[in-house]
Amino acid sequence: MFWVLLLLLAWAVAGTACTRLCLAAVHAAASDAKEATAGQGHDLTLYEAAFLSGGPRRVADLTLVSMARQRRLLLAHTGWATVVDPRGRDEMERSVIGAIGPEGQSRIAPVRDAAAAADAVGSLADRLVSAGLAVPDGARSGITAAIRQVQLAAAAVLALGAVALLAPDRSDMPAHLIALWFALPFVLTLSCLTIARIEIHPYAQWASPAGQRLLSALVRHSRGGDDRTYLTSVALRGVRAIGEPDLRAAFAHREPHHAFHRHD
Repeated sequence: MFWVLLLLLAWAVAGTACTRLCLAAVHAAASDAKEATAGQGHDLTLYEAAFLSGGPRRVADLTLVSMARQRRLLLAHTGWATVVDPRGRDEMERSVIGAIGPEGQSRIAPVRDAAAAADAVGSLADRLVSAGLAVPDGARSGITAAIRQVQLAAAAVLALGAVALLAPDRSDMPAHLIALWFALPFVLTLSCLTIARIEIHPYAQWASPAGQRLLSALVRHSRGGDDRTYLTSVALRGVRAIGEPDLRAAFAHREPHHAFHRHD
């Protein structure tokens, strides 16, 4: 019975993927339990909030917007960045100025990429991970890869079920019973994805549960119309929080080129 072999293969694919996801979740939860008190008494800086909300590129965007609002960097609606004040006030700003280059002018897209990959952002990430506020890169990528494997397993089970139903030799087993047997591993994968969406989703983000609690507190306390509140919105929501049309247009020029790498 050829369909039975396909069913066994479907169970093996679904079982392996779901087991991997469960192990990744247990590992992430164990790490979080060890850091249950992380973040207590810690006040997030804007750079830290940006990283926990959107990763390295969000930090680069925040730096660009901050410098532009202080008139130390000109971000044209055509997508070009021009240095007005070459003296960076911190490591992040110096990374942006260095990424623009000695000519003092460059497209925003490569500046943003270079600033996001700079040592200053890497050091920021290491500090947040050490403080238990950011998810380690290995844990985050492991969760993401495990979820992707379960999604592929669900598609594979559907494909194997279709092959079993279309096979010319499926003995005397009615088609609806064969479909029912294949529905079981498919339901298993869907159940794992549903649970992952509820329970494991926080570990696939940049911020750990402790970091997310600090971000939530930052949102509650960021009320008002001053410049820091504005930059806090950019840190938490990305460039879509920018209110000025010309400044939004400056960032819009790099979005099509990075359509597959957006973290805003």
